[in-house]
Amino acid sequence: MKSPAAKKSTKDLNNGANSASPAPAAHGISQKRQQDSHQHEYEFFGPHGPALLILVLPTVVYGLYATCNAGGCLQLYPSLVLPGFPAGAPLISWQAVAVVASWFLGLVLLHLVLPGQRVQGVLLPNGQRLTYKLNAFTLLVLLYGSCLYLAFFTPYLNLGWIVDHCLELITACVLFSTTLAVYLYASSFKKGVLLCTHGTSGWPWYDFWMGRELNPRLGMFDWKEFCELYPGMIGWAIVNLALAHKQWTTLGRVTNSMVLVNAFQLYYVTDALWNESSILTTMDITTDGFGFMLAFGDLAWVPFVFTTSGRFLNDYPQDLSLAGVAAVLAVKFLGYWIFRGANGQKDIFRRNPMDPRVRHLESMPTERGTRLLISGWWGASRHINYFGDWIMGISWCMPCGLVGLQSVVPYFYCIYFATLLIHRERRDDLACRHKYGKDWDKYCSIVKSRIIPGVY
Repeated sequence: MKSPAAKKSTKDLNNGANSASPAPAAHGISQKRQQDSHQHEYEFFGPHGPALLILVLPTVVYGLYATCNAGGCLQLYPSLVLPGFPAGAPLISWQAVAVVASWFLGLVLLHLVLPGQRVQGVLLPNGQRLTYKLNAFTLLVLLYGSCLYLAFFTPYLNLGWIVDHCLELITACVLFSTTLAVYLYASSFKKGVLLCTHGTSGWPWYDFWMGRELNPRLGMFDWKEFCELYPGMIGWAIVNLALAHKQWTTLGRVTNSMVLVNAFQLYYVTDALWNESSILTTMDITTDGFGFMLAFGDLAWVPFVFTTSGRFLNDYPQDLSLAGVAAVLAVKFLGYWIFRGANGQKDIFRRNPMDPRVRHLESMPTERGTRLLISGWWGASRHINYFGDWIMGISWCMPCGLVGLQSVVPYFYCIYFATLLIHRERRDDLACRHKYGKDWDKYCSIVKSRIIPGVY
């Protein structure tokens, strides 16, 4: 999501603002920041970019709802149609705030009370390893299964309430995630906390965005790992289920396009939560701080941006032809074949390069003592798995059909995801250049494509 910052300690960042003659405090701070701007490798358009992004991200979430809802959907052709929020729809309510707070706190309670696997994380810069309690998949089965049964087979749960009060819930999630980010920023100034290099620039809005503390905890409760997978990911699946339930109560059935969107995205969530331990080695956990970017992304962006296609299909239901369903499934399985094939090949090679499934592949040695694959999937492009992931993202939007494509809004996810993957690739490229040095240049001269073979 970001490019890695230069590896400088907090002490290094705070030195160098001295001058031969005394200067006013304000001048000293300004001088220090000017020096930090040269020392710190900034992301997101420099030290001031996040100040704008903190406003842009919530605006995008509201904008997607305003430009496509039951009252109308953005149309680009043959003439421009730009709808707004539904008439009379309240922006916020105490009921929505109570629902969001109860959802979050309820998940925290279930996470703490229910049994879970205890797993150690990676070695931290301070030489320690944190222990994580993992039970996200258990919570998904419990909550999704209960909502499915109570909503579709009993009269006791009206999941359609989520759809009817979507705008209020968006605002509640924006407020909740922002409040959490403020708390995390303030608590990061406690003595003894392990800080993230990316979030110690000295610019408050930049550090607020990136997150100062690496692994903020309340006792044994890990804020970052929990928010990454529990409230947002499970909430994403529940919001999709609510959209299907709303369609079911309105039409008396669920369209095949809605079934496809729910099935594809539920599988994605289930896979992520089943393999919860895998997140412990990702950059989000090992490298990034927990600031507004991740808090807002986990709690507001994921459940209300990733469900945009489902919202469109609820407001404008359509059934795909058999050919249409076949086309969507073909794109989905193509992406899955590339994604899983590439990741599987990489994992097997890492564990045992002499495994019969990968020993025929060509690789190049590095000065670090490791080898880089230069044939097979990883000879096609340096991030061929990203290409497969993006193709799967397209299949999530395709059930919206040509009508959705005319509006663009239902296809926002695959557009956004392409941007995200390009940025992530650039970040990974910079990290690998630091890691492998001249070997990375040689590798890039052999495997020329970044993501799409022969194109990019």
